[in-house]
Amino acid sequence: MDQGAAAVTMDDVAAAAGVGKGTLFRRFGSRAGLMRALLDADEQEMQQAFMFGPPPLGPQAPPLPRLLAFGRLRLDFVRRHSDVLCEAERDSPGGYGPAGAVLHTHVRLLLARAGADGDLDIQADALLSLVNAGYVRHQLLDRHRTPEELADGWAEVAVKLCRRETVRRSRRR
Repeated sequence: MDQGAAAVTMDDVAAAAGVGKGTLFRRFGSRAGLMRALLDADEQEMQQAFMFGPPPLGPQAPPLPRLLAFGRLRLDFVRRHSDVLCEAERDSPGGYGPAGAVLHTHVRLLLARAGADGDLDIQADALLSLVNAGYVRHQLLDRHRTPEELADGWAEVAVKLCRRETVRRSRRR
């Protein structure tokens, strides 16, 4: 009977694996660590796509289209893995673990290359908050937003952040 990631206990996993609960805690540190390990292969696959893949995600694409494609990719990833992601973020809210650091660095780099100015760390965090698992789940289930609306929202914010510098430069002329 599948009850989702929230219903999985370390006792359940230990029993299914035929090991002691202590073995799991030594290996994964916490239940959230176990959930992050479950996501690792898919996170790495996604990272390969945006770091080395073809356009529009990969490095051969211009920065703004890459940023927009990344938002849609991450939103799709979050939708597919939302149960496990929500549980994985319990001891590092907001996704500030190793995978989250890769995402943040990537978004910050794309913002810089696309012409955004100001505090790029805060801007990257703001964009990534739009694809946070808890936020996405709330928008879809409680606010009845569609995935398309969420993707369009990401794109709107990203474009506004990247166009600010362009607008300022044109006003100076």
